[in-house]
Amino acid sequence: MRALMFHGGCLEEATHCFPDAPQPWLDLSTGINPVAWSPTIAPDIDLDRLPSERSRAALEAAAAAAFGAQHLAITALPGTELGLRLLDGLGLPSPHRHGAPGYRTHADALACSDMVPIDALGAVGDGTLLLANPNNPDGRVVAPEQMLDLARRLARAGGVLVIDEAFADATPEVSVLPHLTPNDRVLVLRSFGKFFGLAGVRLGFACGAADLVAALRDRLGSWPVSAHAIAFGTAAYGDPDWIADARKQLAERCAALDAVLRRHHLEPQGASPLFRLIEDAGAQAIFTDLARQGILTRPFDYAPEWLRIGLPADAAALARLDRALSHR
Repeated sequence: MRALMFHGGCLEEATHCFPDAPQPWLDLSTGINPVAWSPTIAPDIDLDRLPSERSRAALEAAAAAAFGAQHLAITALPGTELGLRLLDGLGLPSPHRHGAPGYRTHADALACSDMVPIDALGAVGDGTLLLANPNNPDGRVVAPEQMLDLARRLARAGGVLVIDEAFADATPEVSVLPHLTPNDRVLVLRSFGKFFGLAGVRLGFACGAADLVAALRDRLGSWPVSAHAIAFGTAAYGDPDWIADARKQLAERCAALDAVLRRHHLEPQGASPLFRLIEDAGAQAIFTDLARQGILTRPFDYAPEWLRIGLPADAAALARLDRALSHR
């Protein structure tokens, strides 16, 4: 059960813990778009050669344009998880702090990192602060103007703000990237797989202050992202019609999820359409009841009253969740 509380998407562990659950499982334990981007024309991927710098630069340019960050330095990553793990080697100014509640890796990303409640960010005035926006797991959003004020207050004391915007593609208005200047002491991490529904591609980006981006690129070494990631990422970021439609569909499906949760007296929290958090004294029992019916959600060992529920892919998946909640 510990693995099921550490990260989402642990279907193998769920099958082991609940061997009698009906198949197939409905995995609602992640914040990954359940309707993935698919190319209309299969990308031409040359696996006989190492990825070229030109193709990597084209990927980074396509991503920067999609983020509104053409004016900032950018480097591709083999997933934002690795980008987080590399932060500790960048010599970022101390003290190190991370927002709480937050993504579990944030607590491990910087040595001797202390927790700062998201509600108390205004009290942070120096060092390095790492936080997510939209936040994970509660989906809370800090307005980009507030992020910019925080970043510049830190910078005046020689500090750095690191923002994990893994869920920002679905609601681009929350991103700080279009508001930054090249002189801002900010590093922003972006995820490809969550919004595009292709987590297995393992692709992400770091944008912002040129020296911090360059330091990350140096630590990554040569050919950090695969030919598959370059081809799929370049094509997907260059598909504005799919991106616009996906944002619309995510908002509609999330509204339908909210209605189902409220019908079962569960109040959804969060501003990201990729997941919802519920807070209920019976959250652990709800998790177990759903798992026994083959529906995996995301419980939390540090907050037993919380349960995060990802977005069902379609009406049939939502109806299955609705029926399961009726049987608890």
